Amino acid sequence: MKKIPRVREITLKDAITQLLRTYQLEDKLIEHRLIANWEVVVGTMISRHTKDIWIKDGKLFVKLDSATIRQELTYHRSKMLELLNESVGKNLITDIVLR
Repeated sequence: MKKIPRVREITLKDAITQLLRTYQLEDKLIEHRLIANWEVVVGTMISRHTKDIWIKDGKLFVKLDSATIRQELTYHRSKMLELLNESVGKNLITDIVLR
């Protein structure tokens, strides 16, 4: 009986990573991870006042329902930017726009 030669074997992790690269979905996945980390970085209280959050053209847009919190976050924008990028291990966003 003749053995069938095995075609290149790879791990599931490598296959998924290759799939994400092929279809250019890596950055989208990292964007979703960054948005998911929003509450961890800013805390529960600020997260409760966050009405919408999205990333476009390297900018993180955050819609808040409180002008007071928006003003306070303006002072901490650079630190939040650093912590959010650090949370995903990549410099994904270059600015935070608070609305």
